[in-house]
Amino acid sequence: MALRLVTRRILCVGGDTSIASRSKSYWEKVKNSKAVTWSRSLLSDYKEACREMVVGIWERPIKASLYMTILGGALTCFSSKPDYSSFEAALLERANQLGLLSSWIRNATSDSHVQSLLKLRNEGRLLHVNLGLISLIYFTDHSPDTALYEAQCSSVAKLWREFPRCVMDVGFVGRWWILDSKMKNYDINEDEFLHLPVHMKVSSPPTVQVVESNEQLHKESWLPLKLDAEEK
Repeated sequence: MALRLVTRRILCVGGDTSIASRSKSYWEKVKNSKAVTWSRSLLSDYKEACREMVVGIWERPIKASLYMTILGGALTCFSSKPDYSSFEAALLERANQLGLLSSWIRNATSDSHVQSLLKLRNEGRLLHVNLGLISLIYFTDHSPDTALYEAQCSSVAKLWREFPRCVMDVGFVGRWWILDSKMKNYDINEDEFLHLPVHMKVSSPPTVQVVESNEQLHKESWLPLKLDAEEK
């Protein structure tokens, strides 16, 4: 019985030793593999690059601040550039603003620009392109779904040098700049003032004396009337 126990212990110790040696050799192979070696060298390169970046920032803070400002501005522009859905929402909002005004008050420039955009949108000819920092809205001669020969043949397609003429709006930092500029003074019909004399077309801000006189007249208008004896 005792001999059997001793033999079993010897075999168990030998088995544990063989398992430990096999696991050790396996981990040695993993450590010396190409993937682990490549990962170790990559981490070393990143570590060295980060160290050089910190040293460069410490030695040239003004240059580093300039680069960080440019990078931060580029990231801000990239994250805040509008998309086509925002252009549609802005266009419909401007159309509603113009629709609430009478044709006698509506600005002709604003109205014609918005109506042309709505016409192109309804025809499916307004397209959007993302250029990273900015977005462009442009029109084409045909809708992308059109099956005409002129719309599908690349030989008769519009040249790229004519593309700037087709740009309708530029989206940058969350705004559509051309649409906003066209909607400036959208509730002022400038055609009403075409037949006025020259001196009436130009208006200057009132002086301080005129403002004070108008305020005094406004205050006096609220005072009770004083009647003379004859008037009574």
